[in-house]
Amino acid sequence: MSISRELKNIWQPKLLNKSFRNRFFLSMAILITVLLSLAKFLVYNEKRPGTEIYDPVLTLFAPVDVTWLTFFLLYFSVIVMLVWLSFHPEIFLLAIQSYSFVALFRLITIYLLPLEAIHTIIPLKDPFVEFFGDGRTFLKDLFFSGHTATMFLFFLVTTNKKLKRIFFAVTVLVAICVLIQHVHYTVDVFSAPFFAYTSYRLAYLINSRDRNS
Repeated sequence: MSISRELKNIWQPKLLNKSFRNRFFLSMAILITVLLSLAKFLVYNEKRPGTEIYDPVLTLFAPVDVTWLTFFLLYFSVIVMLVWLSFHPEIFLLAIQSYSFVALFRLITIYLLPLEAIHTIIPLKDPFVEFFGDGRTFLKDLFFSGHTATMFLFFLVTTNKKLKRIFFAVTVLVAICVLIQHVHYTVDVFSAPFFAYTSYRLAYLINSRDRNS
């Protein structure tokens, strides 16, 4: 059986189910709305005054540019996760909802805690955005680390044991990378898994309620 036929056999019954279809498209609409709102807010946030806080961990070493390693880990993980999720519609829905909560929490926490980037930062410039986009790099989207939270969310969402080990390792590596480059404060990185877990649990409870209703 071809992959396309297998995917069709997996998704067609799900999308024909009214309950799943409504939940899926509503969740997609919410995700897009939250991401667009976050993107607009981050542009505004760059102009807000913030506070640079003392980080005893980052004072221990000079920053090192590991941009390409960071984005290799990120994009590799995203591709692997999307491929795996495409064969698991219910978990795909859970991931969409969980990530919506992560993005919403980031918007709220960045608004409530405006920070200045540490003065030794080496900006984390996305190679693809640099090539295809306008080259804009945000420096003040600090508390909490979205990259670390996303990788940990992948770890939480997947049910494949091998992928769980991979995503946990990637979470640790990405956390180390953003610290090495002084992109985030230590508190940004260590708090990220807690927000990711909270987002995952909220989405899990919503899905459990919807499936039982």
